Amino acid sequence: MKKIILIIASLSIVLNAAAFNQDMQNYIDMLKNEAKKNDSQFVDFNAQRGEKIFTTSHIGKKGKEISCTSCHTTDLRAKGKNEHTNKVLRPLAPSANPDRLTSVKDVKKWLRRNFNDVYNREGSAVEKGDVLYYIKSK
Repeated sequence: MKKIILIIASLSIVLNAAAFNQDMQNYIDMLKNEAKKNDSQFVDFNAQRGEKIFTTSHIGKKGKEISCTSCHTTDLRAKGKNEHTNKVLRPLAPSANPDRLTSVKDVKKWLRRNFNDVYNREGSAVEKGDVLYYIKSK
């Protein structure tokens, strides 16, 4: 019974993550192509890996321990607050904020900034895709 529930939950994450608008799907496809170029064994992005990337703390660009949840909280359906500016952030989950993950330009900008803030580097294609699948699953 547990296996069936786990399979259904995993399938729902995969199906939900695949439901991007056409522009975003094109961006996802581009990330997949880049990931395959870098690793011939790459199959697809994974929301569970994305969750780990999103929730793991690192010493960020300001020399302080930080994770994506430091600003966006662990509940992506809730408002967050920028740790550096105290600016209130609208929910990151598309289920709570339908504008999220709709603009490729915005997604690229925020992935670049946030990976630099938390990881002190730009994210790889796999990391970006995994995080996008994770956010989309919420």
